[in-house]
Amino acid sequence: MSDNPLDDNFEKKHEFLIGIDSDGCAFDTMEIKHKECFIPNIVQTFSLQAISKYTREAAEFVNLYSKWRGINRFPGLTMVLDLLEERDEVKSRGIDLPELKELRSWIDRETKLGNPALIAEVETNPHPDLKLALEWSKAVNESVDKMVHGVSPFPGVRESLEKLAPVADMIVCSATPNAALNKEWDEHNISSFISAICGQEAGNKKETLGQAAGFGYAENHVLMIGDAPGDMNAARAVGALFYPINPGKEEASWSRFLDVACDKFLKGEYAGDYEASLIEEFDSYLPEIPPWKS
Repeated sequence: MSDNPLDDNFEKKHEFLIGIDSDGCAFDTMEIKHKECFIPNIVQTFSLQAISKYTREAAEFVNLYSKWRGINRFPGLTMVLDLLEERDEVKSRGIDLPELKELRSWIDRETKLGNPALIAEVETNPHPDLKLALEWSKAVNESVDKMVHGVSPFPGVRESLEKLAPVADMIVCSATPNAALNKEWDEHNISSFISAICGQEAGNKKETLGQAAGFGYAENHVLMIGDAPGDMNAARAVGALFYPINPGKEEASWSRFLDVACDKFLKGEYAGDYEASLIEEFDSYLPEIPPWKS
């Protein structure tokens, strides 16, 4: 059985396809996962206790409050380390930051950036960089499994799924591990609306959305819903439309989707000026420059 649900049981049943990101888009889980699970384990695994304040600032910027929001955990980790390397406050403390050259090399050549692929890499190349990254990633998953539960979907998500189920095929398209996605979507009884739940093991979002779109949907009949520029880039790369869930304004975004944007999409009125206006608004929410540099 494949790690990619699209390989096993997906079939085109409707004329429309909708990809939906999970963390920060369907569920209000971004803050708790990064602040309580990812970041403490970065500090612990890579011995960054002496610069924990700056590590937290860098990690929150990359993963929550910048145009890299929603990035896969492994390139996100290296970006955090790169930001720390630049900071005078870190340099003055004489901290020996890990370079993780082997991890960076693996990131450059691998598309399924999840634990299964990293475990396979470690088996053939047991480099300390890779083993340490895997230790961190496993610790993150354990923390998420213990910490994250009872976090309901944003208001408007269930109603949107119920509205779309009779007319659209829907998939979860996420950089989160499959096990966590299945747990969260099952916990709140909304997985029944979804044809396939595709996490990081299935490939990146561009690959997942592109594979699903390849089942034969007409132009402007494929839509990606996401809260991060990476979701928009995945949509653009496969010729899909994009509906943004604005960070910090998620409930209003879902309300607008349910009441207005959804119908425009189904009627063929979404592409063009309307989509462009939403993306322009979305683009204003997330900066590229860290606050300590501006």
